[in-house]
Amino acid sequence: MSRILTAAHSARHVKGLLQRQLRNPAVDRICLRYSSSIVTAEEVESILSKPTWSVKALLPSDAQSADAPIITHAQLRHLLKLSALPEPKDEEEQSKILKTLWSQLHFVRAIQAVDTKGVSPLRAIRDETQAAEEEARISLDSVKEALAQEVVRGKHYKRIQRKEGPVDTKGAEDWDVMGHAERKAGRYFLVDSGKA
Repeated sequence: MSRILTAAHSARHVKGLLQRQLRNPAVDRICLRYSSSIVTAEEVESILSKPTWSVKALLPSDAQSADAPIITHAQLRHLLKLSALPEPKDEEEQSKILKTLWSQLHFVRAIQAVDTKGVSPLRAIRDETQAAEEEARISLDSVKEALAQEVVRGKHYKRIQRKEGPVDTKGAEDWDVMGHAERKAGRYFLVDSGKA
């Protein structure tokens, strides 16, 4: 679902950029090269004005719901039990759950039907904007504090050691250990033994 939303967002973004570029008075005629044919600004605008698909295409229509695979009440109860969800209170709620479940199954099947030959699997989701890359970049300034805590020892075989100093535990050890204990005796926890 997120890929579809990202694709829709990207398409809107590209469309907006192209429309702003097309309205630029300094540009009389923009020519884009696409499949070895020259496309004018008017042709680009006409192509972008007509949507080629919709997210609604991935959701079932009323005609498709007639030939839907039947999910029995026993299967629904079993799925609800596996999901640790409460059983429906009445028939109306059960039919609503079945309709939602069938809609989700239809969506999943539509996603699974997409041809992914030649597409490498998604390994990670990361922010690839310039600002995010600058923030993630490791520079000398970002490690200066850690380098200041090191000292070089040795004359012939030099090795780096960390400077000895007090460790700042402020905030890490200031919590009340006994605060969550249900029963205590003095400064000790009381727990029931396994033997009765």
